[in-house]
Amino acid sequence: MQPRKHLPTLRAEFDLSLTRTLVPLKDMSEAHLLELLSNSETDVICAGQTIFVRGSYDAHHVYLLHGNVSLVDENNMTTIVNGRSSLLPIAHHQPRRVTATAESDCSILRLDSDRLDKLMAWSQVADYLQLNISRQRDLDEDIDWMMTVLKSNLFFKVPPINVEEIFSRLTPQVVYAGDVVIRQGELGDQCYFLKEGDAEVWRHNETGRQLLATVGVGRCFGEDALVNEAPRNASVIMLTDGVLMRLDKQDFYRLLKEPQVASISLEAYSEQLAAGAVAVDVRNEEEYAELHMQSAVNIPLNLLGIKSRMLDKNRAYIFYCDTGRRSRAAAHLLTQQGYQALALDDCAHLFGHSRWRHLLDNRSNYVLRDGQAHKGQ
Repeated sequence: MQPRKHLPTLRAEFDLSLTRTLVPLKDMSEAHLLELLSNSETDVICAGQTIFVRGSYDAHHVYLLHGNVSLVDENNMTTIVNGRSSLLPIAHHQPRRVTATAESDCSILRLDSDRLDKLMAWSQVADYLQLNISRQRDLDEDIDWMMTVLKSNLFFKVPPINVEEIFSRLTPQVVYAGDVVIRQGELGDQCYFLKEGDAEVWRHNETGRQLLATVGVGRCFGEDALVNEAPRNASVIMLTDGVLMRLDKQDFYRLLKEPQVASISLEAYSEQLAAGAVAVDVRNEEEYAELHMQSAVNIPLNLLGIKSRMLDKNRAYIFYCDTGRRSRAAAHLLTQQGYQALALDDCAHLFGHSRWRHLLDNRSNYVLRDGQAHKGQ
């Protein structure tokens, strides 16, 4: 059947419960998943339409929700994928290794790959940090608002590796009922998180004074000042006594800069392994099972806080994922704990370039025992 390339694409409604089962979306927090889906599309593809072409780069993860799709590789071999037979994205390594064509009418979910990867890393680092916070008994009363801060879309532009730095940049400010925290028309150079208390948002216009909203614990306001020079478009007045956590614009800019993480190249990987280093795949179990590096153990990033105790501080560990974002975060977090952690460079080339296929394995799995990798049963 010849593909019909110019047929119109229809939009379908999201099925959130279905989306929650997809890999790696199932391991994202609800707040991060909803943020991801807010800029995503579910399409209806008619039978015969081409979804993507072998050799192309489209920077999207494509999930088959319903219907059947044929995948044709460079040797003209055809594989049929049935809807819901796999929770992973369709042949997602890029450049695309196959041409995907709808065999029947299908519904697919397209996600921006970089946005997915960033929000995935954000969500899992937040999980790691939540576990660490919960272990510090003196922070028990702060867990809720701290996690609310981490789910604020203000920080989605910040590299996930800097998540731990956010709270060190916030400074407390005691406020009282009636205090004007932000005044409409002024230029601002800071934003606020409400740690304790309640506040009201008011706007003055030609018809008078208008109440826009009441904000409570965990809410952020004044964030526009951190991204542009526009005057404040409303006033924020404390309704009760409370505590604010203030973030200055310059501190926010510092958070945008990703710190250096010790790393090694793919060329040096085998030599490091021979010297006793252990490779650690920080993707989730399904991603690892599909394809991973030889002799690599699997410790998903969101479980790093629990499983880090299985590592040996006298041994080097090489962390990798499919883009480098999750693995750099893992290496950085464990370096802070005194481990010998390295991030693998060029992760994006690992799964998509034929040069490195000899390093990959989809048959054997490895487990961590006494800080070392052992072949699983």
